[in-house]
Amino acid sequence: MPNDQQDIEFQLATYFPYMVRIFYRDVSQTVKDVYTTIFGLSVSEWRTMSVLNDFEPLSAKEIVSRSSMDKVNVSRSISSLQRRKYLERHIDPADRRRVLLRLTRQGKQVMIELIPLVQEIERDLLKGLSAVERETLVKLMRKVSLNAHAIQPPTSDAQMKKVGT
Repeated sequence: MPNDQQDIEFQLATYFPYMVRIFYRDVSQTVKDVYTTIFGLSVSEWRTMSVLNDFEPLSAKEIVSRSSMDKVNVSRSISSLQRRKYLERHIDPADRRRVLLRLTRQGKQVMIELIPLVQEIERDLLKGLSAVERETLVKLMRKVSLNAHAIQPPTSDAQMKKVGT
């Protein structure tokens, strides 16, 4: 069967989005091993508790906006954390239609034990990087993130053809 298209040179291993995916997987798995193994928390439960630890009380909607999780994952983690007695719901006295979420004493205790462990993992992950290198890494990550947010998906036929769809 003849090939109508030119062969395009492409190496997945050096493709930046793929490298980011591998980087994310490696870093996330290292941290996940701590909160999953020791405390039995899922990723969404850990993120929900972390956001509440920093900003409570919050509504579920506010957790979504601060956590990079969707509504379904936040809702599931809230239900699970409430069953485990790590989280409690309260009616907002200023707006009785709004439910506010807080960590319970047990939830706060988990965070007291867990935070030093994940901070140690963070130190180990960044070991060998100078303060300047760490600062540069964060700046570069922010720049790439801003670039990603600025990219518009292809919409015209010409753009679709340009990206090979």
